[in-house]
Amino acid sequence: MSLLFRIYHKYKDRDFIFTIPLVILALDQILSYYFWIIRSGQGLPQSEDSQWYIDYANALMTNFSIGTSMNDILYLGYNLLITLLLALFKDPAKIVFIQAITAGLSVILVFKITRMLFNKTAAIIASYFYYDAWEVTLWSMYILSDSFFISLLLLCIFFLLKVYESNKRIYKILFVVSSLYMLVFRPTGIILMGFILLYIVIRTNRKTMLNLVKKYKYVLGGCGVAVIAACIYLFSGNTLDPLITSLQFNAKKVLYNVYAKGWIYDKATPHDHYFRPNYDINIFNSLILSFLINNWDHISIIYGKRVIAFLGRWVWETNITSLSGIKKLAEHLLPSLFFLIGTIIAMVNGTFRKASIIWLCALAIFIFCILVFIDAMYRYRAPAIPFIAIAAGYGAERVIYGVYLIAKKYAGKLSRYGTRKSVNSDSGF
Repeated sequence: MSLLFRIYHKYKDRDFIFTIPLVILALDQILSYYFWIIRSGQGLPQSEDSQWYIDYANALMTNFSIGTSMNDILYLGYNLLITLLLALFKDPAKIVFIQAITAGLSVILVFKITRMLFNKTAAIIASYFYYDAWEVTLWSMYILSDSFFISLLLLCIFFLLKVYESNKRIYKILFVVSSLYMLVFRPTGIILMGFILLYIVIRTNRKTMLNLVKKYKYVLGGCGVAVIAACIYLFSGNTLDPLITSLQFNAKKVLYNVYAKGWIYDKATPHDHYFRPNYDINIFNSLILSFLINNWDHISIIYGKRVIAFLGRWVWETNITSLSGIKKLAEHLLPSLFFLIGTIIAMVNGTFRKASIIWLCALAIFIFCILVFIDAMYRYRAPAIPFIAIAAGYGAERVIYGVYLIAKKYAGKLSRYGTRKSVNSDSGF
């Protein structure tokens, strides 16, 4: 026993003491589900998008030609990754296995990020919330960009925080590389990169920022000129016409097939807001602007419903007329409550500025889901899960710490009360 005690004290500050059990738990959950699917004989879960990616990868291997439509350019990173994996492993089931392993190992990144921003206890709780999230397990079973994107995003944030922690050149390079890859991995990466840059501005002192601009003004100026020149060349040569056309087509499809029907999700539900849309194109000759402005009163209601729906389908399905329904509601509300507590405490105790990347990433996904739509299976919300887990983990840790302090305080009072002598201690016998 004394040997175990010495080993514990020797290694208690080493992260692997905590990450190894967490990795085992995460891999056990995800791989158990994977092998259950394989043994069931039903095959891996499929979606139309999954088949599109596989067909595209096979076409890319046969005839390496990348187009300029939205799906070619904005999903370039994932398309190349899935093509490479299919070329190496042939079988999509093996790719899903690699994806499941990656998702399980990402619990290490959740732990490391939380510990860098908060503390070890919060890191353990956040890691538990992450691996226990059903969405993490579910989307690692599909040939889709979501699971790998979550791991890539966590890796990018980890490298960024290591830059601030150690300022080593290797982390700066790795952060830049992962950021650039994320920009072309899927469209959500572009939005998230904007919020990551906002975090860098928040964390960087104004004087330091000005000094950096002065130091690298020629480099920054050259990059700016190169980008402008490239844009002029591409637009003037009609090279990007397929990309612009496909973006407009997809925007029109979302407006007319989702917005115009008052849908919250990507299909009809009893909770939608039905209205008669105004299709007039009378603002700057723009279909998108005209539709949004002319129907703004109805669209604001849809956005309001999506804000509520972002929490999960349980907001519509909760039954508080029974004890089991109230219990279920409490279980669903608890993570949201911890998230709220963590947010408030971070603002009060001054850690919010340093840890704001967590809330900025969650906010980016939230805005994306509100503006586009929340798919019925909550796939678009999935990249926010690790960051919601981190904030909720910090909130839970603060609650536990607060309860501990209160218990310690009252235990001390009771102890003093128990040892105090009575003024009438003489019995008289």
